Order: sequence, then C-alpha cells, then structure tokens
Amino acid sequence: MAEDSETKKVFDAEAAGSLMKELRGTYASGKTRSYEWRVAQLKNVMKIVDDHEKDILDAIRADLSKPEQESYIAEISIVKSSCTRALGELNRWMKPEKVKTSITTFPSSAEIVSEPLGVVLIIGAWNFPLLLALDPAIGAIAAGNAVVLKPSELCPATSSLIAKLVGKYLDSSCIKVVEGSVAETSALLEQKWDKIFFTGSGRVGRIVMAAAAKHLTPVALELGGKCPVVVDSDINLPVAVRRIAGGKWASNNGQACIAPDYIITTKDFAPKLIDALKHELEAWYGKDPLESKDLAHIVNSNHFARLVKLLDDDKVSGKIIHGGQRDKANLKFAPTILLDVPEDSLVMNDEIFGPLLPILTVDKLEDSFDMITSRGKPLAAYLFTNNKKLKEKFVKTVSAGGLVINDTVLHFAEKTLPFGGVGESGIGSYHGKFSYEAFSHRKSVLYRGFAGDASARYPPYSDRKLKLLKALLSGSVVGVILALIGWS
Repeated sequence: MAEDSETKKVFDAEAAGSLMKELRGTYASGKTRSYEWRVAQLKNVMKIVDDHEKDILDAIRADLSKPEQESYIAEISIVKSSCTRALGELNRWMKPEKVKTSITTFPSSAEIVSEPLGVVLIIGAWNFPLLLALDPAIGAIAAGNAVVLKPSELCPATSSLIAKLVGKYLDSSCIKVVEGSVAETSALLEQKWDKIFFTGSGRVGRIVMAAAAKHLTPVALELGGKCPVVVDSDINLPVAVRRIAGGKWASNNGQACIAPDYIITTKDFAPKLIDALKHELEAWYGKDPLESKDLAHIVNSNHFARLVKLLDDDKVSGKIIHGGQRDKANLKFAPTILLDVPEDSLVMNDEIFGPLLPILTVDKLEDSFDMITSRGKPLAAYLFTNNKKLKEKFVKTVSAGGLVINDTVLHFAEKTLPFGGVGESGIGSYHGKFSYEAFSHRKSVLYRGFAGDASARYPPYSDRKLKLLKALLSGSVVGVILALIGWS
C-alpha cells in the first residue's frame, strides 16, 4: 500500500538545519527589525486570542480538564495584557538610551542601543500550554527576532491549535511552530540558536543547558522548586486561606511552578489553619472533589503515578489529614493536606507539582526562615503576616525568584516586576519590558569626533604623560589641569 500522502514528514536534524537556514536568511534580510513588522505581529497575536478564545479554552479543557475561568484568567488574559503593554511601550523600548560620559572620553557622547539577538527557540510547558508558549514569544517578537516555538507535546490539542493559528496569523517566514516530542526537541537543540528560552523541569533544563553550551548559546531557564508559604497567626485567616488555596488548587490543581508547595506555621496555630483550609476546600469542590468540574485533572498517567508514589511513601501515608482520594482512570486527584511529614520524605525532597500540600509546624515562626534557606532557592516564597519586622526579615533573609507578602502567585501577573528564578529555580527573567530585554542585546555605542586627541595616550611615554593619564582615568578635572601646567 502506498504511503499516505498526508503523513507528516519526519522532523529530524536535517529538517531542523533547513529550518534554521531559512530563518537565518530571513533574519539577515532585516525584515524583523522594523517597528512596523513588530507591531503587526503583536497585533496578530492579540487577534489570535480575541478571535479564537473559545477554541483555546476548549483545547486546554481537552488537554487538562482545566476550568474555563482558570484558563481565561491565567492564560488568555495574561497574553492579552502582555500584547497590550508591548504595543503601548514598544516605541519607547526601541529608542536608544542616552547615557552620560566622563572626562576620560571627553569630548564624547554615548548611548545604549537595543538590538535583536537573532533566531531564538522557545520551548513551552504543558501546565499553561498557551501562556508559556506565546508570552515569551511576545517578548521575542517585540525585540525583533525570528522565532521558533515548540509547544508541549503533553497538551496535543493546544499544541495543534497553536501551530494552526500561528501559521494563519503570523509571518510564517519569520515565526514558525515545530510540534513533536523528544526527537523533535533534540533535533532543534542540535542547532546553533542565538538564545533558547525554556520553561519546565530542572531535569530537562539541564539537558537544554548542556545542548546550548556546545554552541555557547545563552539560555533563559524558567524552572521551579519547592515554594514555601509561611503563615503567622496575626492575619485575616479567611482571606489568607482563600489566597493559599487559590494559588494551590485553583491554579491547575497544584500543577504550577509557583504554586504553594508546603506551609510552615506554628504548632499552636496549625489547627485553626487546617480547619479553615478544610472548610474552604469543601465549599469550593464539595464533599467529593473527584466529582467537581472546577478541579483540573493530572496531565497524564506518569505524573499521576509520581503523585501516588509521593503519597504512598511509608513516611507520609499516615500523615494525611484531608483528601487523598484519587481516580486513576480519569486522572483525578483530590486536594490533599498532610501534617508534619518528615523532612527526609519523598514529598519534601522533590517539587510536588500537584494537589498535595504538606503543613510543617515550628515552635517559633522565625525558625521557618532557616528551614527555607537550608533548601534550594525556590521560584517563589510567600509570607502571611501583619508583623512589619517579620516582613522585613523575610525579604532580607529568604532568597527566591520572587516574594509575595499576604498573597500567592499574583506577582506573575504584574508586568512591572521581572519573573524568573535564582539558583536551581532558574536563569534569567521576563514579563513586560523584561521580556523585551531578555531577547535583546544592549549594545554600547560611544561617539567621538577628531578633536581632543590627547598625545599622552601614545608613545613615547614620559612621567608627565603618566601623570596626565592618571588624572584623566581617575576623572579628576583638577588633576588634569595640574598635570598640564606641571604642578602635580
């Protein structure tokens, strides 16, 4: 039987090389550098989410069973906000930044010119499949790059839709989508990119970084970690609990890199906090959360099995104080609270990335800071308190990609703040102007005329010339004058 003519051609290293050659040629033509091209593409990204909102929501629902409201708030609205901001600010971002010069280079003027990096690769993640593909792409396009998008294969409906819509709305000579799994990603990583932007796990992040190192390609790695929540007793408990639960279970059922990973509170306050969390969870998801339509399912059977392993650990299985129900056939996992699990248990050693929430107790809340700093630096850390000194100590002591006081995850939506990790939680940051800068090179330019050519720069050298150069290099106007008249 003849091979189906519709069968997709294998995307291998040769195909990746051809793709790169095409994009290099397009980028070299200067097409992506103009303000008009960038604006046109950004407007078309906005049209994608405006014209196909229902298609996007349906695709995400098919992949993750994510509630429509969650998908709109955490994906579509943020993409639209990013586009709006880039369109409003792009002209200003592109303008050269004038900077002062010193007596060392007098007479002179200087500026910093932003230029695109070239051809960039963006590898998206499955947990927010639209957002984590298009949001960094907005920065790359705004900065004037040619772009290859690799959506996550774990969300096939959304990946297919992104490929279809990007091909329809955006300039296909400069912006391309490659679908596929490990083989396709590996083929892409063999190429020499001008930057690779990756969102995902630390394990895969290491693979991406190793591939990039072969070509000295810069990377941005948006990874994760165990994001702690420190809860004081002097708080508005109902509001705090809603914000913690919202950041955990109403954010893709805990499958988010900045979702609360564990709580630390005092032994005295823990019972009140637990009761409040239980009450809120029942109000949101009912007595049987596996029947709720407002709770996303686990992405696939492998991740489901991973969560089961964490929960069935002998050190943890007896610590469940709420939830624990699961439905393997439908990949449903109930919000689950654990109390005082051992710090050497599996659930406390790996990023949970799911609906399990351990609560650790301490005698004094200040002890929690040492617990946090003894671990790897997380992507986010949260504190709930009204105590000013505790806030100040938290900000000063805890190193994380970002901190939020009296809320969770909300900093992700604030475009005036850079979003990214530190240490093992990531490299580089983006959002708003930081996205533009992530895909730009800030080129230093110094302008000089032919006047003011100091002979002291050139041989033959002398003590007088050395004194003059020392004065010039130190920026001392008085020193220069004294050296010139021979008084120094």
